[in-house]
Amino acid sequence: MTIDIEPLLDEPALLVKGQSRILVFSDLHIGIEWDLYNSGFLVPSGLERRLKKIEGYIEQTKPDRIVLLGDIKHNVPQISWQERDEIPMFLEKLALHAEIDIFPGNHDGGIEFLLPKNKRIHLHPSRGDIIEGVGYFHGHTWPEPKLLTAQHLIVAHNHPTLRITDSLGYSTSEQVWVKTKLNHKKLKNHFEKIGVEMPESDTQPDVVVIPAFNELCGGVAFNEAILDDLLGPAFSSGSIDIANADIYLLDGMYMGKLKDIKKLSITKKRKGKRRRGR
Repeated sequence: MTIDIEPLLDEPALLVKGQSRILVFSDLHIGIEWDLYNSGFLVPSGLERRLKKIEGYIEQTKPDRIVLLGDIKHNVPQISWQERDEIPMFLEKLALHAEIDIFPGNHDGGIEFLLPKNKRIHLHPSRGDIIEGVGYFHGHTWPEPKLLTAQHLIVAHNHPTLRITDSLGYSTSEQVWVKTKLNHKKLKNHFEKIGVEMPESDTQPDVVVIPAFNELCGGVAFNEAILDDLLGPAFSSGSIDIANADIYLLDGMYMGKLKDIKKLSITKKRKGKRRRGR
């Protein structure tokens, strides 16, 4: 079966075209405004605006399914009043248009208590699952081994960006798509250590790292990052080959291989390690 993966132009979402049409986006972080309020920032809820944007995606792509690739909610470990109020309503509205597949992320603890009783809403394991030949997982855990037999893997969690710095030190960040491959040797070493056999497969899946949907939650500048900066064990261990990744802006412009971008003057050089939690 031929599978096409098409990012939406100028948007942090993509369409998977195979047996059915699947709209994919991630890192909504519903409830982030409540967290900002507790930190002293008064930011009104952006859910209605974001829902309108998603409904535009739906009108454009006519999906049969919608994949929410983790971090639907924001606050951990608690569930805020904003999340209790907004998430069930948000999911009910999406389910009017298509089947909903939720792959929980590290911010989604307790999300099962927020799911409306709707047969069109499906909660998948946090280590991922395969839908019609494509593997999906958020990225904060090791993937389920069976995902390595998929034709493609779509992963989130790192909110990938490219930080461009000029000669005066001024920087701007752009969201990016990251397309790469797995490092099977490192994955095999991991699974052997925990006594899990990697499944036999003739395919080597492409890996697509999807940018964050919510514009308030920041991102990781991949061109400045070292492995220790990247979030999730598959990334920080090098099991996802970031050095040889192809980098694309949301408008489709190809920026080159990440290892080459790191050598350019637009990439600010730094020393030492930096861990960023989310």
